[in-house]
Amino acid sequence: MPFLGQDWRSPGWSWIKTEDGWKRFEFFGHELGDNSELDLELSDENKENLYVGEVCEVAAKKRKKDYFNNNTKTQYYFQERWIYVQKESTRERHGYCTLGEAFNRLDFSSAIQDVRRFNYVVKLLQLIAKSQLTSLSGAAQKNYFNVLEKIVRKVLDDHQNPRLIKTLLQDLSSTLRILIREVGKSVLVGNINIWVCRLETILSWQQQLNNLQIPKQISSGMTLSDLPLHMQNNILYKFSDACDIINLGQATPTLHMLSEDRQLWKKLCQFHFAEKQFCRHLILSEKGHVDWKLMFFTLQKYYPKKEQYGDTLHFCKHCSILFWKDRHLALLFKDSGHPCTANDPDSCLTPVSPQHFIDLFKC
Repeated sequence: MPFLGQDWRSPGWSWIKTEDGWKRFEFFGHELGDNSELDLELSDENKENLYVGEVCEVAAKKRKKDYFNNNTKTQYYFQERWIYVQKESTRERHGYCTLGEAFNRLDFSSAIQDVRRFNYVVKLLQLIAKSQLTSLSGAAQKNYFNVLEKIVRKVLDDHQNPRLIKTLLQDLSSTLRILIREVGKSVLVGNINIWVCRLETILSWQQQLNNLQIPKQISSGMTLSDLPLHMQNNILYKFSDACDIINLGQATPTLHMLSEDRQLWKKLCQFHFAEKQFCRHLILSEKGHVDWKLMFFTLQKYYPKKEQYGDTLHFCKHCSILFWKDRHLALLFKDSGHPCTANDPDSCLTPVSPQHFIDLFKC
């Protein structure tokens, strides 16, 4: 069988230690001649973390051309946005993919900076906290809490989505309390003191979020209250979260009146639940009308609400690859986001919900 990988004489990739773990990196600079020396421009801190094996001269010359084939001198950290999902070994491919490996290799740290993917990542962290935390490896757990810390810092800085993160931390702290209390009954990766320290950190984050004071914005321009009544009503109809509608209704008397509209809550019920579910929990008001607002909060106790995300992970059924799809590259270069061999890659793609992501790695 021919060798399809890198030259077997290659010393392998170079790695550098970051706060998210070890990452592969490359250097780009001016092209070097045959007699040029390989000059790696690193800071003193990175020099200590860099591991470069002993290489032969032939391999070193080959790598010079690979590293210095552009006209820039910037350091590039390699971060894959896709991963091959394999549950068992085959003759062609050995090993298998775990939930922890997928969490490590997919770029969730960058995903939380994208407003379209933020809610998706938070929901995924919440599901892992509820049922899959002990299945993560030590490296995956470290990466999990690093991503969580970045999320908390982001919320404390930009004051957005604090309620969403409070729910996540509450579920995570409940899980950690159970694991610590029942130590010995379940397998924990790492020392018990590490888990206690993580719980203390989470409690500290919860305290910071509870003390978060969102400053009142003073604007001399047009505000939401200055918009015509029908435009304010149209904005409310775009919401899919009942708590957001209630909170916005507390801003002004006009918005409170609009937030109590029966048709608004009827649309919300129809968006999240099926018509058969309405008949099982029909609630009438004193005037004989359907109380859609009360019905919504009753239905959500029995049935899951419809999930809605701006962007999600995608799964290619042809390649069995899980990946982030870059919409800009897809539009400009018709890039599918992963090395797909299908004739029509878009027809093989399936959006992956957070629960589907968890199910992909269950035995």
